[in-house]
Amino acid sequence: MKKFLAMLLALVMVLGLVACGGNSGNGNQSSGNDAQNSGDAGSNSGGDAQQPAGGDGEITIALITNTTGDYAQYGIPVHNAAMLYINQLNENGGINGKQIKVLEYDDKADGVETVNALNLAVENGATAVIGSVLTGATIALADATYDINMPQITASATAAGVTMIDADDPASEIRENVFRSCFIDPFQGEKMADYAYNKLSAKTAAILYETGNDYSEGLMNAFVAKAEELGLEIVATEAFATGDKDYKAQITNIAAKTPDVVYAPIYYGEAGLAIQAARQAGLTATFVGGDGYGSVKDYASAEELEGTVYCSGYAPGTESVAQFESDYEAAYGEPVPNMFAPLAYDAAMLMCRALEAAESAGLEAGTDEYKQAVIDALDSTDGVEGITGTYSFDEYNNPIKSAAIIELTGGEEVFKEMY
Repeated sequence: MKKFLAMLLALVMVLGLVACGGNSGNGNQSSGNDAQNSGDAGSNSGGDAQQPAGGDGEITIALITNTTGDYAQYGIPVHNAAMLYINQLNENGGINGKQIKVLEYDDKADGVETVNALNLAVENGATAVIGSVLTGATIALADATYDINMPQITASATAAGVTMIDADDPASEIRENVFRSCFIDPFQGEKMADYAYNKLSAKTAAILYETGNDYSEGLMNAFVAKAEELGLEIVATEAFATGDKDYKAQITNIAAKTPDVVYAPIYYGEAGLAIQAARQAGLTATFVGGDGYGSVKDYASAEELEGTVYCSGYAPGTESVAQFESDYEAAYGEPVPNMFAPLAYDAAMLMCRALEAAESAGLEAGTDEYKQAVIDALDSTDGVEGITGTYSFDEYNNPIKSAAIIELTGGEEVFKEMY
């Protein structure tokens, strides 16, 4: 009996050792899985998920643009030019010796996608955001960044509602964290009324606009208000619906009033058709437009377009942008495609200047104090030279800067002056 008990005890001990060895092995395996999971998370976030704004020597920001989808022709230049500025900055030592780390996201011009991108950027340590591109996505992003007081700048979203909670209320609450390097739609209308009156010496003006188009109506309303203030008489107002291609009736009514200028805040295709119809009707008035006229030279003859002027955010071929144009083509193998690229270069410049201010204050990137310092630095921008103009910001965080006046001369769109 004693011998049996001894054998039984020995067997229990052996089994106990085996069980302990098995648990230890499982524990090590479990630890290995945990390490692998941690490694996966680090890989997904660039390895810095636990660091508020990049690793040592880095400042992390997000660049949210639409580089695929139907409107990529706007988003790609914004992405490319912003990266061009940041890459150049990093090559020259970054900000106080720190490199700018960019988390790049494609929001496909979709509001849901852009908010998802922001959430990922926050998880991965972003301390500021450049983006988005189209107005709808940018407003969705602005709603989200406003909730967390994240510094944001857009190069291309022109609607007043980007920085204002209620664009229809002049006393609206302002998204104090959101800025832009482009001018807003009403600015263009005001600027061209002023230009028509003071530079073209116009005393009377007619208007041709597209009903139901926010861009066209916004510019038109601003032009009318400024014209009234200046004493520029509006002698005719005609409209057409989206998709219309025949403006003969509207032009006939306008021609009967013999205005000095015709303000047509519409896009290049429609502008070309309208100007053709005007010349066929014997109307010699100067056509005046907004930045939607870019490429209008391809939609009417040189003779018909001669003298037409429009407002743009970019003065191509001028000394101020020559180096940028050369650098962009060298980096991407193609000329600067549109004004969104230089505006994005300026947006990146403005944001990086603000980051430098926070860094110089000795604040920790990613903290609330750091983000507020970036916002304060953007807000206090005054007389800063960009490649598209000299920047200050108004009470709505919109840039106060000159606009480029482009004139159609000999069939080409030629920079005339900053105004």
